[in-house]
Amino acid sequence: MVSSTPSSPGRYRHRARDRKHHWRRPRLVTVVVVVLLLVGGLCLGGYALVRAVHHSAAVPPARKARPAGRSAGGTVSNSQTTVKPTLQDVTISAVGDMELGNTPNLPPDPSTYLQPVKSALAAPIVFGNLEGTLTDASASKCAGGATNCYAFRTPPAFAQIFRQNGFTVLNSANNHSHDYGQAGVSDTSAALQAAGITQAGLPGQIGLVTDGSTKVAFVDFAPYTDVNNLLDLSTAKELITQARSEANVVVVYMHAGAEGSNADHVTGNEETYVGEDRGNAEVFAHDAIDAGAALVIASGPHVLRGSEFYHGHLIDYSLGDFANYNNFSTAGDLDLSGILTVTLRADGNYVGGHFTSLLLSATGQPMIDSSQAAATFVNQLSSADFGSAAAIIQPDGLINPPPDS
Repeated sequence: MVSSTPSSPGRYRHRARDRKHHWRRPRLVTVVVVVLLLVGGLCLGGYALVRAVHHSAAVPPARKARPAGRSAGGTVSNSQTTVKPTLQDVTISAVGDMELGNTPNLPPDPSTYLQPVKSALAAPIVFGNLEGTLTDASASKCAGGATNCYAFRTPPAFAQIFRQNGFTVLNSANNHSHDYGQAGVSDTSAALQAAGITQAGLPGQIGLVTDGSTKVAFVDFAPYTDVNNLLDLSTAKELITQARSEANVVVVYMHAGAEGSNADHVTGNEETYVGEDRGNAEVFAHDAIDAGAALVIASGPHVLRGSEFYHGHLIDYSLGDFANYNNFSTAGDLDLSGILTVTLRADGNYVGGHFTSLLLSATGQPMIDSSQAAATFVNQLSSADFGSAAAIIQPDGLINPPPDS
């Protein structure tokens, strides 16, 4: 920096002859420097102003107005934009009780046993009630010589047969999941997992699957303490509420009601069979919907029952038997069965449904029934049991809500 002190050493020290004018030159230099600084500052300020105006004009109004921390169509995290997936409708096919025989009494060709109905089952999510175990264990719940005790098992490899026919979720909340004790339960779970099938129904167990980007939870119940217990309504509702927090859509299955050809009506009362309390299916189903279920499906009576709409949601009270190689009677209306296919929005609202009528052969193999006898039977039951709330199966199998729903 240039000094303005006459006695200080500096660049003017050698010009002694001009000492009388020494005070003038430093002042002149100082003035010039100040002027240059002022001019430079004005230029820089003008450039910054022009740049700011130009930048402001270049920013699209939508970006200027967007709240901090958000980006269009997604959330901002670590300077990266994550686009939220669009949730889609879900389609589910469901059937009732099934077991492909009882070791050693098995179908001659188990891999083709469900072939006649495989195409009708086809859906992104396919559900069924596994009425028995997948195990080679030999110690059953039935004591030697018992005449009124039934224990069912098929080889663990049969899990692959179910998967090859489209099944993605199988239920274990029933009175046969523990037929071969804890060994049978463990073997069944392991076989299903190895086959890529989701299990639901054991105590506290929620089965989670997806259809595209939409997550679906299956919460399954039966009137027994060794599975999710439908007789404990408060705990059941808590589990449904939990499932609702984990998935977009909740489907509830109930293994409820009395059994046999005389048990085809929903009574609205507590039902019993062989001294067991089998629950009040209607009360439980309504409570499940109130707790957040989008759809309720059922089996257990081994016969078809009617369907209704409750608060806009479909309840099917029994899909009967689906496949039972020489295990159950097919006399009278016990040979009628069906496949229920339902499409729901990602918020659980009903989009549409279809009922495929089946007829079981004498050995319990399901076949498509073009006479629609099962659909006709279900319509009769629905009208008798639920009146104006009854679901209506059309001649083409489409399921419509009642007109005033």
